[in-house]
Amino acid sequence: MNCKGFRFVLMFATVLCVVALSSCAHEQQLVSITVQPTTETFGAADIPVSADAGLNVQLRALGSYIHPPVTKDITDQVTWDSNTPDMVTVSPTGLLVVTGVACGSALVSATATTNVSAGNRDSTGAIVTGYMTANVVCFSTSSSGPTLTVNFPGTGSGTVTSSPPGLSCATTCSAHFPSGTVTLTATPNGSTFGGWSGCDSMSGQTCTVNLTSDRTVAVTFN
Repeated sequence: MNCKGFRFVLMFATVLCVVALSSCAHEQQLVSITVQPTTETFGAADIPVSADAGLNVQLRALGSYIHPPVTKDITDQVTWDSNTPDMVTVSPTGLLVVTGVACGSALVSATATTNVSAGNRDSTGAIVTGYMTANVVCFSTSSSGPTLTVNFPGTGSGTVTSSPPGLSCATTCSAHFPSGTVTLTATPNGSTFGGWSGCDSMSGQTCTVNLTSDRTVAVTFN
């Protein structure tokens, strides 16, 4: 083969390689997102929730792709969200921060919008989401004594705090208290206050419990 023919073959092979690589890159599809860590717990039972304010951890979003199979760090390409911002917030860069307002559990999500569906067909707004769980430990004023539990059966959101201190939460939580009177105050967060149940007396958004044994009350936000 002469030099001119060899150059032609080489050029043709190069074009084929470029086309093949471009095709693979074009078909690469995001199929799942893993958030690390998958679970993070802040605080302790002997530390007031307010003292946890500012505790933080950097989250990572790892995207799993096919065509070809590969895992990439897409932390700065996803949309971060916390379903309980009274408890923890998450920045656009994935920094998870405790607010010090509420305790319990929150679900944190990392979402990416892609241009292909699960069947690798062109799609507008196909969504892939990964999750992690953030826990903030509720404060207990005593390791013994009656337990007061607060349930949140409504569809809205809000927080409940107690006097004496011990409860400060936005999801179902419990704490030990010495026998006596405990006053709970409900504060809606973008919702409306629906009422209390299980209290000994109520006044507006305040619930009073005469705690001599384990008790459970419920607050509704709509």
